[in-house]
Amino acid sequence: MKTMTCRQLGGPCDHAHRGEDADAVIKLQDAHLNEMVSGGDAAHEDALRAMKDRWKHPISGMGWYRQVKRDFAALAEDGSVTT
Repeated sequence: MKTMTCRQLGGPCDHAHRGEDADAVIKLQDAHLNEMVSGGDAAHEDALRAMKDRWKHPISGMGWYRQVKRDFAALAEDGSVTT
């Protein structure tokens, strides 16, 4: 299991998402953004909008997705970046 924060995924906070792979962490981020905005947190609105745009435009959104996959792969199990 590795951890990425909301901020590492383009969001405004340091909420931690733990997952076995980048896809699991991305799904957790999507749910987190929806939950925060539904609860009235305006700070997460831009990140939620960007996430929705990536799903609407999957070809152009692939750059972000590939980068998250690389960033996730570079993490050690404790969340630090490996060299």
